Amino acid sequence: MESALIVLSQTLTMSIYLLIGFALYKGGKISREGSKSLANLLVWLVIPAVIIHSFCVEFSLEKLQDLGLSALLAAGALLIAILTARLLFGKNAVDCFAVSFSNCGFMGIPLVKAGFGDGAVFLLVGFIVLLNLLQWTYGASLLKGERKRLTLKELLLNPIMIGSILGLLLFVTGLGTKLPVILSGAISGVAALNSPIAMLVLGIYMAQASLKETFLSPRLYCLSGVRLLLVPAITLLMLIFIPASPMMKYVILIGAAAPVGANVAVYAQLYDKDYSYACQTVVVSTLLSIATLPVMTALAGLAW
Repeated sequence: MESALIVLSQTLTMSIYLLIGFALYKGGKISREGSKSLANLLVWLVIPAVIIHSFCVEFSLEKLQDLGLSALLAAGALLIAILTARLLFGKNAVDCFAVSFSNCGFMGIPLVKAGFGDGAVFLLVGFIVLLNLLQWTYGASLLKGERKRLTLKELLLNPIMIGSILGLLLFVTGLGTKLPVILSGAISGVAALNSPIAMLVLGIYMAQASLKETFLSPRLYCLSGVRLLLVPAITLLMLIFIPASPMMKYVILIGAAAPVGANVAVYAQLYDKDYSYACQTVVVSTLLSIATLPVMTALAGLAW
């Protein structure tokens, strides 16, 4: 129950950031191009910094094993989401993408950090890396209507993978705990920008959508129900039978229970799909997640 209250407190705080982003866009203080710049800042700087910062812990074989197990659990959670999406929304590419990929980085990281500390973010790295790789391959093929081959350059030279490789090197060599104070402070400071900037971007997305059309659409509530309740419920059932620590299970569940990832709007725009509708899936699911995330966390507390 304590974990659920922490998640509720954090989601309410993040909703304030979202409303600020909404007000800034509506007030003409930030443009759509400005929101793209903020999104690029997140993807290319802030999220890699968060990943690197999470690896700056003392090395141990136990932690390395935990990282491997959490990555396997993340793969299982993502597979559940993808199969559920194909089963229920197989003919709609945007809906499939939205249900398959949660906002694990933007919302998952600050929620995990607030609820369980910096060390728990370490267990979310595998989820973030796998999710992004699947978006660039399977997700892109969904929206484009054809299979997309991932080149070695795309695999290695993307911000998530670069941050993960650098972080892993710092962790394995033990250098992560020996960085100069100025450098570690800078990494920590940039990583702390994740939650505010991410939610500002989502608020800007919300401001671009037609609120009347958005909140009166049964289709969006149906999709959000699958993304926020059905997928995490199935994931929760899977995790009950896995011999892992409660903290690891909470981390994976939060990643699976997060709302629709903001990248659905980015990819929809890139491949000439319904960008406005994609933004609406992000907005509705994000607002509803303020209620559903604490509920799913509370249920998990009863399960293990």
